Amino acid sequence: MRKIFIVIFVSLFGLMIFGQTKDLVKTDGITTSLHKTNVGKVTFMNGNIPLDQYKESDFLKSFPLTYRSDLNIRVFMDNSVINYLHQLSPELSASELLEKGNLQFSFFIDGKFIYKENISPGCWLGNANELKNTLTTFRIPLTSTKGENLWALHLWERFQLNGGEKVLKEGKHKLKIEIRPYVKTDEKTDAAVGKLIAEGQIELVIKTPTLTAEQIAIQPIKPESGWEISDLKFDKKKIEAFNTEIGNYTMKEITSIIVINDGKLLLEEYFNGADRNTLHDPRSAGKSFASTLMGIAINDGYIKDENQTLDQFYNLKSFENYNIKKDQVKIKDLLTMSSAFEGSDAHSESPGNEENMYPTDNWVNFTLDLPMDASKTNGGKWDYFTAGTILLGDILDKSVPNGLDKYADEKLFKPLGITNYKWQYTPQNVANTAGSLQMRSLDYAKYAQLYKNNGVWNGKQILSKDWVQKTFTHQIKIPERKNEFYSYLFWNRSFEYKGKSYETYYCSGNGGNQFIIFKDLPIVVIITSRAYNKPYGHPQAERIVKDFILPSIFK
Repeated sequence: MRKIFIVIFVSLFGLMIFGQTKDLVKTDGITTSLHKTNVGKVTFMNGNIPLDQYKESDFLKSFPLTYRSDLNIRVFMDNSVINYLHQLSPELSASELLEKGNLQFSFFIDGKFIYKENISPGCWLGNANELKNTLTTFRIPLTSTKGENLWALHLWERFQLNGGEKVLKEGKHKLKIEIRPYVKTDEKTDAAVGKLIAEGQIELVIKTPTLTAEQIAIQPIKPESGWEISDLKFDKKKIEAFNTEIGNYTMKEITSIIVINDGKLLLEEYFNGADRNTLHDPRSAGKSFASTLMGIAINDGYIKDENQTLDQFYNLKSFENYNIKKDQVKIKDLLTMSSAFEGSDAHSESPGNEENMYPTDNWVNFTLDLPMDASKTNGGKWDYFTAGTILLGDILDKSVPNGLDKYADEKLFKPLGITNYKWQYTPQNVANTAGSLQMRSLDYAKYAQLYKNNGVWNGKQILSKDWVQKTFTHQIKIPERKNEFYSYLFWNRSFEYKGKSYETYYCSGNGGNQFIIFKDLPIVVIITSRAYNKPYGHPQAERIVKDFILPSIFK
């Protein structure tokens, strides 16, 4: 019995001493006295102070947080990220760990938990995998005036969007950050989260900017707008409240707001250096013009209808990955983002993701070379697919006289009185129907109002009423969104206000750029913004309509 006890004791002791998970890789180690004395700490600094120049006297205890500031953190660990992940899930290989795990950041304000995020496995500085293997200290900016390291800035912005902004009001607040490793092996189970590896806190000093009366006041509509001025009496205090939020940076990167009521100009305001003559880049909101021009070309007889299939425009057997499903893709499938191409902008690993297209020298060939997705049927399911709009532009360019850009100018822009605009072009020098058609805000308003007028402008039918009605139809459901649909390169949603639902169709682009047409109200709203790739871009645009525009009109 005594021998058995000794054997068990020795075995358990051996497990305690030798059973710890060994590191997968050799790290950079802990080589400086600063690192040694601060292992496990998140330290704060103003800007990017190089590691070899960083001293404890640089550690911030307090920081005046403004809209434009450079609050950075430097984290000191006793191991590298991949070794922490290995301790958490030793059964996974190194490559699996790098694909399924990273760091979890938790944010606390004044002792209260606010937000937690498992940063994406692909997020890091430079060569992600190499640095996650070896680094034992790293620096990231939480805020930056330089636009560097987007994943870190987006992390801070998402914290702000998910509760941070509500609690960081005027005054002094304690910010605490905790960092842990996590591994998420599949979508159906929660992530496994490891021990705390670093933490730190700082006092943030928040001071609301002092605004002038001119910044808050509604901007007067200057002469020669090209629009008749609306005499609708609206609640000016609501718009002044909106201008206040622009001035104190609660609303960020907005460049213009245009409101049209009953075909007349009600509100015209510009911000952040923009004015009436600024050409804005609304990114993918420009896709909708491809739909408009397709409708015009069909009405003119250059294209039979939207049910024509790709095999009527291309010899698809001459492209890679031929499949009969490729022959059967309709123009309508591309207009509704529901083709069976293996392409999805929502998934970075998708072969047809737009980021894979842009570096190539022929965007049409890139798209037509794509394989077909066995899990999709043409017209069956919505999946955002920018490359498909390139095919629409190419089909138009080869079908209409003198090419797409000249056709657009003659058939759409000149009739609307739009003379100042700028296309981007594909590598084949075709007008880029993927987006970024730059115009003045007042001209985007003309475009949106054309749809509100059932295709009529100045008494002339520019776009057929039938095409407008098809566009203002729930063509296909957007997955994972409640009561939101997609039509012919237009989005659809409803705004709830005081117990009533107001349906809209709208063009939408990165950064919160939106041209919004109310279906049953005489209202068109244009929002332009430079909040590109910011998590607050689209929520901000939605809030502008819900909290300011509608309340001002329904006073």
